[in-house]
Formats: sequence, C-alpha cells, structure tokens
Amino acid sequence: MASTRLEKTFTASNRKTFTISTWIKRSGLTANNSIYGAGTNDSTDRDYLSFLADSGEEDKLYFNAKVSSSVVAQFYTNRRFRDTSGWYHIVLAFDTTQATDTNRMKLYVNGEQQTFQSQTYPSQNQDMNTNNTVHKIGSTIGNNYYFDGSMSHFHFIDGTAYTASTFGSTDSVTGEWKINTSPSVTYGTNGFFILKDGNSVTDQSGNSNNFTVGGGTLTNTEDCPSDVFSTLNPLYYAASQYTLSQGNNSIVYATDSSRSAFGTIGMTDNLGKFYWEVKIVSDSNNKGAYGICDDLYPDLNATGAFIDYAGGYGYFANGQSYNGGTGASFGNAITTGDIVGVALDMDNLKLYFSKNGTWQNSGDPTSGSTGTGAAYTVASGKTYLPAIRVRNGTNCAFNFGNGYFGSTAISSEGTNASNIGKFEYDVPTGYTALSTKGLNE
Repeated sequence: MASTRLEKTFTASNRKTFTISTWIKRSGLTANNSIYGAGTNDSTDRDYLSFLADSGEEDKLYFNAKVSSSVVAQFYTNRRFRDTSGWYHIVLAFDTTQATDTNRMKLYVNGEQQTFQSQTYPSQNQDMNTNNTVHKIGSTIGNNYYFDGSMSHFHFIDGTAYTASTFGSTDSVTGEWKINTSPSVTYGTNGFFILKDGNSVTDQSGNSNNFTVGGGTLTNTEDCPSDVFSTLNPLYYAASQYTLSQGNNSIVYATDSSRSAFGTIGMTDNLGKFYWEVKIVSDSNNKGAYGICDDLYPDLNATGAFIDYAGGYGYFANGQSYNGGTGASFGNAITTGDIVGVALDMDNLKLYFSKNGTWQNSGDPTSGSTGTGAAYTVASGKTYLPAIRVRNGTNCAFNFGNGYFGSTAISSEGTNASNIGKFEYDVPTGYTALSTKGLNE
C-alpha cells in the first residue's frame, strides 16, 4: 500500500466508544507508517495509529490524538514490530466512558494486550477524532506517513469496544493467532468492513460505508493472514544496500559490487516441492543469478554473491549453472524481459530452472529421484531460501504466487493444480507456491 490511501467522510457519530481491527503485513521498516488517521486537521484535530521511525523508538506502535492542538491521548508500545515475514493482527479499542483510565484505551497485537512505554489516557467521556468526519486508511489525515505493506480485513466498530478475541483466536494445534473471517459484531451507524476479499473497498458490514482510493494504486495479493507467502527479507545484513519495494517482492541495485538477497520462508528435506518466478526487469551488465542458498550463508551476515558459496545454487545470466564459485554449461542466457522459473524438489533434493516456461537442460521437474535435466542435486540436511545475486544495473521482480511482477500483473495465468498462488507459467505437477499453505500441502 506504499503511497496508497483509502478515504471516506462520515457524519460524526459515537466518538467515545469504538474499535478498529485490521491485519497488516509490514514491508518497510524504520519509517513512519500510518495504519489509519481520522479527524479534520493533521496538526490540530486528529487521531492516528502509526509505526514509528523516531530515533530510539523505531518500529514501535504509536497512537496520538489532538483536540484543538492539545494532546488528549497518546501511547508508545514497549515492543518493536519488525517481522516482515508474517501478518500482525492489531486491535485498538476505546471507551472513554469508563471510570478507570486504563480501561479507556487498549491495544492488542495477535491477541495479546500491549503494555506501553509511556501513555496519556483520555479523560473520562473525552470525544476523540475517530468517528468524526474524515477517515483515512494507510495515511494520516494530511496524507503523510503512508503505510508500506499489506492490509486485510479492516473493521471499524461504531459504539462498542471489543477485545481481540472477537476477531481472532489461538489455534489449538499450532498455538498461532488465527483470523476470524466473519466475526459476530454490531457495527453501528458508521461501522464498516473492507478489504475482506483482496483489494475490495466495498463495505461488507451491511452499512454501505464504501471507501474510495484517494491516491496511489491498491493492488490485490494472494498473501493474506490465512496464507502467508515468501517475500525478500529486508532484515538481511546487506538489505540496506539495495532497494526493496512492492511488498518486498522487487529488488533494485545500482552499485558495482555483488550483493545477495534471500526469501523469508525456508525449505527442508522431505517438505515438498516448490515453485516461484523471477522477472528480469533490467540487467544491463548481465550479472544477475537466481536460485537458492542454505541459511548458513555465512551466518546470513556477509556481502557478496550467494553462488560463490558452497551452499548456494544458481542460474547465472550467462546461461551457466553456478555453485561454490564454479560455473558449468547449462542453459540459455538470460536477459531483460525474461522470466526465470525455479522448481525445488525437496523430497528428492533436485533443483530445476526454466526460462520463459521452457525447462533448461531438457529438465523434467516431475522426474522424481531420476532428476532428469536437474541443474543440481542439493545437499541434504539443510534449510534452503530463495536467493538472488544482484550487481549494478540489476532490477528484478519476484512472483512467489501473488500473480504480480512488481506492480504488473501476470499476462496469462498458467495451470496450478494446488490452486495456491498465481503464476505466469504452468506449475509442474506436484509443486506448489512457497507459502504457509504450500508448506502444509
């Protein structure tokens, strides 16, 4: 949602008691990222909930409310929220009619009520700016601090303060906090429920409180709270040296030195068979390499090219397969506009590469232990991550199953028997997307 905001203007309703519930997946860190804003003026009369970039407070959740330029409610969380691989469920509940100040303002993340590093509780019966005129999702009222990431299932409840257990629950098997896709709530006059199915801003509450896209582009994604897809990891040591965008699925690097980037979901022996795609938007110096690397690359705390490491296996732009710094004749050269398909069979430890839908080296990813045309038989007992080597002029977009290369949708969806993820080319039989559902196929 970077540079994207949703907006609607309401007639003021209950400004003392309300609930906001949403699921978010962060992409950009250490930046001011606003989840929502409400009010009439960004300086004098506003509420907003945001992740912080302030020095010493990076990635904490921050709420601030002003009325007539005076702060009437505020908090900083003790916790930092730096996970870009999964979804957070955030619930903000207000009921300023409560006699006890600590009951007037509560924040829950993944079902747990949060403690605050510092806070200003609202006075009893304080009217907030939420539920008063303009509401924006993904920015402040002044169109600042755009949220960088994805959002899903955004509920606003007018007139009731609910706890997190209304919108989610703990899985009895995994212990994870999971989404309740159809909570039983009373929405009230201004209540709404948007982003329920993909990028729809049509209100599902029955109130017809539909939003509009006030700026930017709202992109649909298969990645959601009930099926989390791999992305590139912005927390890796070298990530500050290249630019990640589009939900950490696109990478650009302009410096004349090698760097590597890695996915957020790993694959181990006998876990299954996985497929993803990489589109070369540009590679002016033909230095890109695409493949996998084990998660020990040296402790994921080094610069350089993953294909120079013994645990890194790649398809190089010159058409060679590469491992441990050694190249071998393999397939066709890769250039701007090409799409590389990666198929990793962790049941048989075989790695295959395609170019524009054609499996190189006459590869057959469905050949099982035979490994017909496989680029490599990879070492067992390792956890492998999607990997890319970038150098000056590299600009690539990953499709882990969202159906997009950057902001561009796939042109024609290939077959996919697992029905998990959307890809440009046919997914080999028995393979699936690298996502939480895919891991459990």
